[in-house]
Amino acid sequence: MKELMSTPGWEMFVLLFSGLGLFLYGMNLMSEGLEKAAGNRLKSIVGALTTNRYVGVAVGAFVTAIVQSSSASTVMVVGFVNAGIMTLTQAIGVIMGANIGTTMTSVLVALKLTDLAPFAIGIGVMLMLFSKNTKTKKYAQILLGFGILFLGMDTMKAGMSDLKKNPVLGEILASFGEPGFFNTAAAIFVGFAMTAIVQSSSATTGILVGLAATGNISLAAAFPILLGTNIGTCVTAMLSSVGANKNARRAAVMHLTFNLIGTVLFIIALRIPTLWFVEEILAGRFGFDTAKQVASAHVIFNLVTTFLLIWFAPILVRFAKLIIPETEDEKEEVEGVKYLDERILETPSIAMAQVSREVLHMGKLSLKEFQYAVDSFIEGDVTKAKKTFKTERIVNELEHDIANYLVKLTNTSISYQEREMIDGLFSTIGDIERVGDHADNLAEMTVYRVENNLSFSESAMEEIKHMSERVIKSYKQSLTAIKEGNHELARSVIEREGEIDLMEKNLRKKHIRRLNEGKCQPAAGVLFLDIINNLERIGDHASNIATAVLDSAVA
Repeated sequence: MKELMSTPGWEMFVLLFSGLGLFLYGMNLMSEGLEKAAGNRLKSIVGALTTNRYVGVAVGAFVTAIVQSSSASTVMVVGFVNAGIMTLTQAIGVIMGANIGTTMTSVLVALKLTDLAPFAIGIGVMLMLFSKNTKTKKYAQILLGFGILFLGMDTMKAGMSDLKKNPVLGEILASFGEPGFFNTAAAIFVGFAMTAIVQSSSATTGILVGLAATGNISLAAAFPILLGTNIGTCVTAMLSSVGANKNARRAAVMHLTFNLIGTVLFIIALRIPTLWFVEEILAGRFGFDTAKQVASAHVIFNLVTTFLLIWFAPILVRFAKLIIPETEDEKEEVEGVKYLDERILETPSIAMAQVSREVLHMGKLSLKEFQYAVDSFIEGDVTKAKKTFKTERIVNELEHDIANYLVKLTNTSISYQEREMIDGLFSTIGDIERVGDHADNLAEMTVYRVENNLSFSESAMEEIKHMSERVIKSYKQSLTAIKEGNHELARSVIEREGEIDLMEKNLRKKHIRRLNEGKCQPAAGVLFLDIINNLERIGDHASNIATAVLDSAVA
C-alpha cells in the first residue's frame, strides 16, 4: 500500500480527489452561510419575480451567486414552479440569470485568492467557536466555507501540476482545442460528463480554471469543455423534475433548451469572435493570464447567450409547452398538496412561507367539507354527504403530507422563531384535521337520518341552522386570522368560543324539554344532541387555531 501511495499517478489522484472534496464542501458551507445571512430577504427577492423576466434574470443571478450553483438554483426554480410560486414566463428569466450567477465561482478562483484561505479558515473557526452572536456565526460560516473552497482549489492545483508529466493526457487535452467536429464534440462531452457526475458546473469550471493556472490546458481547449458544462448542469434539474407536475418539467426543458441553443450558437458563429476578444483584448491589452481567460470566456458565454435569448423567452415557453402539452386534467383545481415541494427546503425562509400557504389551503378544504356537511344535514342531501367523505380523505392526506414536510423543515438551518412557528403549525393542522373529523360525523348523521327517515321540528332545524352559521363564521375568521396575521380577529374568535359553548348548553336544555314534552322523536333527539356537540367542538378547534395565531406573535 505504501508503494502504491508513493507512485506519482496515485499521489496525483489522491490530491485531485481530496481537493475536489474540499472544494465542494467549502462551496456548500459558504453557500449555506450566505443563504442564512440572506434568507429572510429571499422571500421579497422571489416576490420581485412577479414583475417581468428581465428582473427575473437579475434575481436568478443574485440567488445563484448565493447558492454557488446554477444546478441548485434551477432545481429551486423547478420547485417554485411545481409549488405554484412562479409561472413559466417568470421561471425562464431566473434560469437565464442562474447561468450568469454560476460564473461567480470561476471568477473568484481565477483571482488567485488561495493565499487568503488560511486566514479565512482561522478567522472563521475562531468566530464559530467563541462568538455567541447568531449573526456573527453566519458570517463566520461564509468565511470558513470560502477558506475551505480555496484550500481545496490549491490542493487540486498541486495534483494538476503533475499532469504535465503525463504526455498522453497532455495530448488529449491539447486535441480539444484543435478544429474539427470530433474534437469539439469530444470536449463538449467531457464537460457534460464531468458536470453530470459532480452535479456542479461551478466545480467543473473551477477545475478548468485550475488546469489553466497550472499550464495544463489552453483557452481554445478549455472553451468547448465549458460549453459542455452548461449542458451537464441541466441534468440535475431534469432529474429533479421527474415526478413533479407538468409545469415543473417544462421549466427543466426550458433550461436544457436555453443551454443547447447557446452552445450551438457559440460552436457555429461565436466561438472564434469570443476567443479573439479574450486573447487579443483581455490578454493582450489587460494582461489576463490563462486562468482569467477561461473564467472570462465562461462569463462571456452566459452573458451573450442570455442577452440574445431573453427576447425570445415567450417562444421558449411555448416550445416547452409543445414538448409537454397541456391536458384537461391539468386545468382542474388542485385538491391535494398545492404549495409544498422538497426542493424549496434548500431555502427554508421560502419553505416556511409555502407551508403556511399549504396550511391555509388545508383549512379552506376542511371549511368546504364542513359546509357540505351542514348543507347535507339541513337539506337531507346524501350527495353532499358523499362530497364530505371525499373531502375528508383529502384533508387527512394533507395533514400527513404537511406534517412530514414540517419535520423535514425542522431539520434545516432555521431560526428559533421559525421553530416556534413550526410548533404552532403542527398544532394548527391537528385542529384543522379535527374540524374535518367532526364534519365527517355530521355527514354520517345525514346518512343515518335519511336511511331511518327521521324528522325534526321546525324549531330544532332553526336552532341547528343558527348555531352552524355562528360556528362557520368563527372558523372562517380563524382562517382569515392565519392568512392576515390578524390578532384582533383572532381574539374575537376566542371570545365567540364562550358564546358557542353557552349556546350549546342552552340548546341542549331546550331540546331535552321538547323530548320530555313529546314534541320530538327520541332517535331524532339523540341525533340533535350529537349535532350540537360536534358543532361546539368545531368552535373549540377554531378557538385553538386563533390562539396559535396569537402565540406565534409572542414567539
